[in-house]
Amino acid sequence: MVNNSGLVNLGGRQVLAAEILGGRQVGIRIDDETLSFFDLSSRDLLRVRPNPLTGDQVRRLRGLRPAGPPPRPRVEPVSVQRRISAVGTIMVCRQSISLGRPYAGQTVTVHVSDTTISVELDGQIRVIRRTTDVPVRNVKANQPHGASHVV
Repeated sequence: MVNNSGLVNLGGRQVLAAEILGGRQVGIRIDDETLSFFDLSSRDLLRVRPNPLTGDQVRRLRGLRPAGPPPRPRVEPVSVQRRISAVGTIMVCRQSISLGRPYAGQTVTVHVSDTTISVELDGQIRVIRRTTDVPVRNVKANQPHGASHVV
């Protein structure tokens, strides 16, 4: 189980899986150089991290089973939501995308793949070339800023 900070306890050590996986139950494939975190039901690869454990530490782990086939990365894009800022931009994977001031305050659906970012806006899809390799961290859009209700 990944804790809310994105950490997994493995052999008495706290190993970073990913913050976005917080609260999720994952499988871990331990190879000589890497730890592969995957979804238990679909075997979709979620994250790959360097393996901080030595061979002796791995052999002392309880509950080990023989590894099955290696997990595969998802082929479909990740869908996220973003709220367009007052100046008409959104931020996805640390990449700023300008959509125009007339759309300020609207929430859009964004599809992030390895090479492109697609934005659904006004019934059309805008495709932007991806310039970063930063993974998606936030899936939901932020709530609009405003005064709280006064009773």
